[in-house]
Amino acid sequence: MSGRLIYFSSRPLGEYSRPVRDMLTSTIWSPGPGNPRLADDEVHIWRVWLGLCHLASLESHLAPEEQSRAGRFRFARDRDHFVACRGTLRHLLGSYLNRPPSAVEIDYGAQGKPILREGQLKSEIRFNVSHSNGLAVYAVARGRELGIDIEAIRTDFGDTAEHCFSIQERSELRSLPPALTIQGFFLCWTRKEAYVKARGLGLQIPLNTFSVSLTPGQPERLQSFDSHRWKLCSFEPGPRFAGAVVGEGHGWRLRQWDWTAHLNHSAAMESKSRGDMDFEA
Repeated sequence: MSGRLIYFSSRPLGEYSRPVRDMLTSTIWSPGPGNPRLADDEVHIWRVWLGLCHLASLESHLAPEEQSRAGRFRFARDRDHFVACRGTLRHLLGSYLNRPPSAVEIDYGAQGKPILREGQLKSEIRFNVSHSNGLAVYAVARGRELGIDIEAIRTDFGDTAEHCFSIQERSELRSLPPALTIQGFFLCWTRKEAYVKARGLGLQIPLNTFSVSLTPGQPERLQSFDSHRWKLCSFEPGPRFAGAVVGEGHGWRLRQWDWTAHLNHSAAMESKSRGDMDFEA
């Protein structure tokens, strides 16, 4: 497969918004291997722009309860993003488990964290998912719990810091020059969310009971009663997005890839087998 992304759409690249065009032409997130090998000391992050996915192909691989859930969304855009996000997850996990997307069995922990169903846990694959404003990211590792979060950067976060950040975080945020305040806020928010998701306890963990660093350009730090258990890394999902991942242990390294090309290559093959028209750019 070539280094450029193939997107399954009839729309010219120029019709997409600038953030989407930037992501499609990015060389930082290149297409990864179709059959990825996951070393014990690696955490893989994959991203996909949900608006570029071939929904008919993805929806055909969803479990009945997932299809039912998709049908309950009020707005078509939300439904399409759910189908694209969950269908991508099935394709991605299937590539690690060496099984078809429809054969991947997903369950949920006590607080709603998605996990592989018990019969598939022998693979020791752990994963976590986040999506924001049409972009989804997936973290995958072997034998270590994970949490990942992304957020589209915006300016209307109101008084969230006063209610959700620790005293230390609020002080650090106020110390930033105005030009870095928004970036600092979203570095903090994504790092906190990733930690909470890694622990899998949801709202049982008050966000102001632990601290993370938030100054742009400075090392990531987590201060919690169990900070020795986790490693925190921030990453750039794309223009105008912030992202962070938290994983168990401290000896792992991060690898980042784009899954869009793989999804749409599979969709194109399925469409060709049905005699449908496909598009490439």
